[in-house]
Amino acid sequence: MTSLHDRMGNIMAEKEQSKIAVHIQPNASQNDVVGFKGGVLQVRIAAPPVKGRANQELIKFLSNVLGVSKSNLTIQKGITGRKKIVAISELGQEQVVRLLERY
Repeated sequence: MTSLHDRMGNIMAEKEQSKIAVHIQPNASQNDVVGFKGGVLQVRIAAPPVKGRANQELIKFLSNVLGVSKSNLTIQKGITGRKKIVAISELGQEQVVRLLERY
């Protein structure tokens, strides 16, 4: 009989990763999670959309809200637009939604 290790071979579990659709409103008076609308997270960001400042502030803000390091967040789509897809490593989708709804 083969051991579990032999059957698993070199299969490695990957870290959990979630993706979330985000719509940002730059130049707000303060950073704020407005809530979900049509499955898209609405976020106000207190930074201008100039030279990537709003994107940097979004990553910093979401990392604080979710309790993960900034390196765990990546903007996968929408670098220059208000609609973005943000990937979050080390948190499952349910955890992300729960943390954002509490905020």
